Amino acid sequence: MRVMISAGGTGGGVYPALAVAEALRQLYPQATLDFVGARGDMARDLVGRSDIQFDSYREILSGPLHGVSRRQQIVSLIKILIGVIQALALVIRLRPGVLYLTGGWVGFPVAIACWLLRRPVVIYVPDIEPGLALKMMGRYFARTIAATVNDTALFFPGKRVIETGYPLRREVIEANRAAAIQALGLDPARKTLLIFGGSKGSRSINGTLGKIAPELLESGLQILHISGRLDWDQVQAQHAALTEAQKAHYRVFDFMPNIGQAFASADLVISRAGAATLAEYPQLGLPSILVPYPYAWRYQKVNADWLVNRGAAIRVDDERLGEELLPTIRALFDDPPRLEAMRAAALALKRPDGAENIARLLAQTAGHSGE
Repeated sequence: MRVMISAGGTGGGVYPALAVAEALRQLYPQATLDFVGARGDMARDLVGRSDIQFDSYREILSGPLHGVSRRQQIVSLIKILIGVIQALALVIRLRPGVLYLTGGWVGFPVAIACWLLRRPVVIYVPDIEPGLALKMMGRYFARTIAATVNDTALFFPGKRVIETGYPLRREVIEANRAAAIQALGLDPARKTLLIFGGSKGSRSINGTLGKIAPELLESGLQILHISGRLDWDQVQAQHAALTEAQKAHYRVFDFMPNIGQAFASADLVISRAGAATLAEYPQLGLPSILVPYPYAWRYQKVNADWLVNRGAAIRVDDERLGEELLPTIRALFDDPPRLEAMRAAALALKRPDGAENIARLLAQTAGHSGE
């Protein structure tokens, strides 16, 4: 069985691809896995840092058509046309049994190539509402659409949509609270507030936390802050301005390779509402304050509201962070039964088998039987 995997753009697209590749390696050791990324994309770095052995890693040209200037759209269109030719050559040479896509515009030329050459395409939609690229590819090129939750089927009328769950990374599934607290050097007697803005970070969350961190630390909390790389200098400066006593309970990182440890150690997380929050926080019973990214249509608002409506999260909109974040944090830590109810609601949504479900779906689509 040969599986071609294509993903890119952000970690939100690449990590589900890597989780499924890991599951394929475990369930089907003899499978051949080829990864196709976009030239100059972050996928190369993330794939290189993973422990997954791909049989090949190749890159083609592609580019975004949404949310960019008209000039960039024209450049991207030219890249996509060239990318289709490159992808056609790859598919003819490698002859994959199935193509697996998770996100990023790199998937567009690969999907077209596989569709033209009658190779089945399976698309995984991480967010509840698909982004434009996945919506287009799902409607026109996919044989099957895998989804985190059933609600996604509303966006693909007439298509075969299968609820598989989110493909979690092994580090999240296997994370242990006591071991994580010890590994991160946290105080087990203190409640831990985790701030996490994704691989790039969130400027508004980072900035707001810098203003309220002293009060939170003085109240007896400890803070684990993963800033992302864009605001790392600013966050370091904020940390340096604290007293030595405050610094002792405020750990800052620009990036954490084992994010599962951070989630497992926390009593409450403040973050954006990317697709991974739908599964990573439930997996570890982690209550959350979600701040949807305000400049990317409504995808993150839909994700946040899905968790809020099930009692696992509270939503604070970006423009109200300065007014609402500190009192919301205080209200939750001052009300342990409420925080515990949110933890229980999150755990009720736990589903650790997403990667295996998608791996089996890919094998079935490729006509492979047995494990």
